[in-house]
Amino acid sequence: MREVTLQIRHHGEPESDISADYPAITIRSVSSMTGSAAERKRIIEITGPEASIAGFLEEFEAADPVIDVDTLTPLDVPRVLVAVTIDSYQWDSIAQRLTDLGVHYRTGAVISAGWERWTLYLAEDDDLNEIVESIERPGNETDLVRNVELGVVAEQEQLEFSRVINELTQRQREVLGTAIELGYYRPKKETSIEDIADAVGIASTTAWEHLARAETKVMEEVGKHVNSNAFDSNDSK
Repeated sequence: MREVTLQIRHHGEPESDISADYPAITIRSVSSMTGSAAERKRIIEITGPEASIAGFLEEFEAADPVIDVDTLTPLDVPRVLVAVTIDSYQWDSIAQRLTDLGVHYRTGAVISAGWERWTLYLAEDDDLNEIVESIERPGNETDLVRNVELGVVAEQEQLEFSRVINELTQRQREVLGTAIELGYYRPKKETSIEDIADAVGIASTTAWEHLARAETKVMEEVGKHVNSNAFDSNDSK
């Protein structure tokens, strides 16, 4: 089995189109879709600056396929939860396209700066070209991000690690990757946050904010593995 990650510019879909104007936020589905064929409901999680979230939600609620937007948490919390009701007849669903093709995919696509990030799990007889053609047929754009063979033993760890990487915004991945490349985390580091900012082409305060958020997400996942392995070791003694 192969793990394939695609970035999809989903033209005509409000979450994708409107988020392109709010690159500082990240959107992720955190519940399954429920409801009737005409009205489908789900919960999304939005992270980013409060003003950007507010602006996105105002435009999103006014979009034609959107029936209702119910904010479940304050906008100033780290993870804003929003219940969304849509008219599925006006919504071009990538998930439905993948389902129709019989493709396994990870639920909870991540959307940032107008691009949806989908992770697929393809068997030997799955045709990636056919999948891409189906997605692009309505005028969407796709970008292949990842295409790797999943090892039998390490499969679960790869799935969990790739999940947390997918949750980072494009800018967070860029800043974190630049920090690693420049040796920011080496014991005798000579790289400063200003060096990282210069390399990426952003202000140092902005670089620090992106790096801090990326570190938090990655270290939370690392912590889960460290604690889990510690418990397993104790159990085996």
